[in-house]
Amino acid sequence: MSKYDDANKIMIERFGHDCLISIATVDGARPYVRTVDGFYEDGAFYVVTYTLSSKMKQIEANPDVAVCGDWFTAHGIGENLGWVRAESNAAIMAKLREAFAAWYTGGHVNEDDPNTCVLRVRLTEGVVIDNDKKYGEWQYKVDFVNRTA
Repeated sequence: MSKYDDANKIMIERFGHDCLISIATVDGARPYVRTVDGFYEDGAFYVVTYTLSSKMKQIEANPDVAVCGDWFTAHGIGENLGWVRAESNAAIMAKLREAFAAWYTGGHVNEDDPNTCVLRVRLTEGVVIDNDKKYGEWQYKVDFVNRTA
């Protein structure tokens, strides 16, 4: 097992379900941070959001973002994967509907609106802290692109 694999196991344990993460974007020179419900899988976070939101407009203008959560911080590239009901999003949306089941229905998300979209943040590099040293290390500096730590 590599250090990357260990770090990824920690990521799945912490974020492979409905979790709160913060995403930072920029608009011009001004940074903006917001907390969103996220789901981690295979080096990326997924968020159900709205294409016309400030967050998505900022990502469209500059896809470089920062993400942080429970003893984790990283940089990544934000991408609008399009409408939640697009066939290309079927597999990830099945996972997101299950992960977000506690709040997803009941008027919180309108899947009929084509502006309801999937945001994917492909992580590039980050730091995972494991104070318990569950897999031996207390800090993993992770290169998500090359899958090394």
